[in-house]
Amino acid sequence: MNMQRWMVRFFNIAASVTTITYFNRAGQIFEALRRGICLPLPRTLTLAFLALGLAVCAGAQQKPDIAGNYAGTLGPLHVKLHIARGPDGALNCTLDSPDQGASGIPCSDFHLTGTALNFKVPSVHGLWKGTVAEDGKSLSGTWDQGSPQPLKFIRETFVPAAKPSHVDGVWLGTLHAGTQSLRIQLHVKSDAAGHEFCSLDSLDQHAMGLECANTIFQGGDFSFDVPIVHGHWSGKLSADGNTLSGIWAQGAQLPLTFTRQTTAMKAEPIAFDDALPPVKLEQLQSVLDRDLERALKSGALAPSTGAGIDIGVIEHGARRIFCYGTAKPDSIFEIGSVTKTFTGLVLAQLVEQGKAKFDEPVRELLPPGTVAKPAGSEITLLDLATQHSGLPRMPDNFNPADKDNPYADYHAANLYTFIGRHGVEKPADAPFLYSNLGFGLLGQALATRAGNTYPALLRSEITGPLKMNGTVVTLSPEQQSRFIEGHDGEHHPAHAWDLDALAGAGAIRSTAADMLTYLQANLHPENLNAADGTAEGKTLSAALMESRKLQADVAPGMRIALAWMYVAETGSYWHNGATGGYSSYALFNPKDDFAVVVLFNTSIGNNGSFADLVGQHVVQRLMGKPAISLVN
Repeated sequence: MNMQRWMVRFFNIAASVTTITYFNRAGQIFEALRRGICLPLPRTLTLAFLALGLAVCAGAQQKPDIAGNYAGTLGPLHVKLHIARGPDGALNCTLDSPDQGASGIPCSDFHLTGTALNFKVPSVHGLWKGTVAEDGKSLSGTWDQGSPQPLKFIRETFVPAAKPSHVDGVWLGTLHAGTQSLRIQLHVKSDAAGHEFCSLDSLDQHAMGLECANTIFQGGDFSFDVPIVHGHWSGKLSADGNTLSGIWAQGAQLPLTFTRQTTAMKAEPIAFDDALPPVKLEQLQSVLDRDLERALKSGALAPSTGAGIDIGVIEHGARRIFCYGTAKPDSIFEIGSVTKTFTGLVLAQLVEQGKAKFDEPVRELLPPGTVAKPAGSEITLLDLATQHSGLPRMPDNFNPADKDNPYADYHAANLYTFIGRHGVEKPADAPFLYSNLGFGLLGQALATRAGNTYPALLRSEITGPLKMNGTVVTLSPEQQSRFIEGHDGEHHPAHAWDLDALAGAGAIRSTAADMLTYLQANLHPENLNAADGTAEGKTLSAALMESRKLQADVAPGMRIALAWMYVAETGSYWHNGATGGYSSYALFNPKDDFAVVVLFNTSIGNNGSFADLVGQHVVQRLMGKPAISLVN
């Protein structure tokens, strides 16, 4: 499932339900954050979290000489600063956020006066201000992007090897998963002490500069980790030194062979359409018709693709649905990881009803004897709902018999076997880590506590009170007739995904109309008036308010409520999703009183999520900002 990237789904096509869009195109990430939108987690983990950008920072030549490369950390994120001197002697700089796959981000107003240094990053309204050490080896200061945080840069002292190792250089490979493929570029270098270093680019996802760890070359064996995506590559160098043949492991294992290149490839820049005055809802149809014209003729919505998209918008209580391609107003789509927001709301409902507690250990909701009580801190229900449990993205016993329907044979017994073996101890200071496993476990635990199935719990707690009759896990014969056919990222027909034990992570199917009802309830829970009069309906308003409360940090400028990601600068809550044949995007903004949902019958392709792009584009049009181009 996708969130984008949060979140985001780097190198994880065949077996991913949704990942935060962590790894969207770098320029798109920064433009999106600047314009008040968050890209899916991931491509996305989205994420689209810290907006540091590629800059040409102008400044005068000063002493001490600070030209060079610097590294620092901002919370959990690594940040690199590159300061160079131009032909005219003026200093310039760029910033990298390697954990987000972003490099070369623009600064402005670069000033060095004596030992005082400051520069801005206008794309994210950021400012760094501090002082330079006398020897120029460190820059101590503060990063301010709404709330000041310390950010110290230390000069990197990498000394290249006098003679490069046999694996040093630029390598290019293609990762194949089903009908999809990703071009992966690898940069390897060694230092004077003989240590190897590398970084990775996912060119088709515009995820650049992902740093490696544990890079080892010994004999003919070469291996490295990519911590930000929990990936590992290992293989061998060919006798002629021009091929690296090996396996990429990220949950599943896939062959990935690299070939030596003479020059590195660069990702294409992101195009933006010119800004318009804020578009009113009654004007949006004509604007979308024009902005989607090329996509409908020869792009993502061309007749040959079989693609269909429903775009739902609420603005100050008024609502409209816009349909393109093969989609109809009542078409049913898989919504992927947007399901997680429903699971978070189910948790809030049970808490409001006194049937569960946020700080309750998940162990206590599982069948007796499933997992032993740990010696240390336990994973709670709130930890699962805020992606701070420390659990991995997927269980290691996930081995689908049918790659086209990978979650269908992962049952409660499989989940309990994994949990019993892995345990439920919470790591100290567990950071944000997007986990389909975590939300699947949460959904299963809540259903067990309620003595019901997840689909029945969803119906009783949310879709029944809100009269969302088109939002289900299992389709009726009538609903099956409206279930639009899904397609993979290359527009081939794709099998629907059926989730069992991990249903809480991404099992829901829905319509644009139902999703607007859901987003309207999130915008104005105070207007529900006990919903349908049932016991569950009477607590729904309070549960919705609770589900919006911010609970934990994701990254600077972004927090998480119950599943919903929140962008502090704009006041927007968002999530996205993807399955094997569908993708989705949902956002609501209580401050400006609007919401957008996009449902697309095509999964994420080599160029990322079209659903995300359309959702961001619509929000930008509503806000009167330059809009991400939908032409390509």
